[in-house]
Amino acid sequence: MRLVIARCSVDYAGRLTAHLPMAPRLLLVKADGSISIHADGGAYKPLNWMTPPCTLREEADRWVVTNKAGETITITIDEVFSDTSHELGLDPGLVKDGVEAHLQALLAERCDVLGAGWRLVRREYPTDIGPVDLLCRDAEGRHVAVEIKRRGEIDGVEQLTRYLERLERDPLLRPVRGVFAAQEIKPQARVLAAERGIDCVVLDYDELRGLEPDTPRLW
Repeated sequence: MRLVIARCSVDYAGRLTAHLPMAPRLLLVKADGSISIHADGGAYKPLNWMTPPCTLREEADRWVVTNKAGETITITIDEVFSDTSHELGLDPGLVKDGVEAHLQALLAERCDVLGAGWRLVRREYPTDIGPVDLLCRDAEGRHVAVEIKRRGEIDGVEQLTRYLERLERDPLLRPVRGVFAAQEIKPQARVLAAERGIDCVVLDYDELRGLEPDTPRLW
């Protein structure tokens, strides 16, 4: 991971355009190729970002980041205050809380509630950036990656997007569609999921345990 603190401006060009004026910011470049731009406020969310696969071209006073869709982030650098790199190694992955773990176990046993004729291929299907919660096949035999959260937010959609990019590289799996399943899904996460072609499913914990009719709501 590379951490650069610099005074810079940022311009995004793609589905829309956006501009961040000159100011001190943190530029975070990860080993998977992603880059995100952070301010000192705004909690954990970046001001702008580009997910892999993308390319970073460094010039004397600017960085140009381009993804496979042709979208670009241009970072014009006025002054660099710090530039450090750190090797973090492989991450052991997220340890889910009891509810998420139980949701995963329930859906693995009853993945047909996600769609008629669905069947489980494997729980915790491995990728080089971490395991997908469930890998299933739908009624047409197409692979489906399912990411399960207690509360569905934008970062969960981004996580599933990264998994789908990895799974699509396997000719034995592709094409792979995605399903984002959670007890509650935030409106912003729904919008992003729709843009990425990912289906959202709202899960009812009691229904999955057999206390109510076993039909989650598909949005």
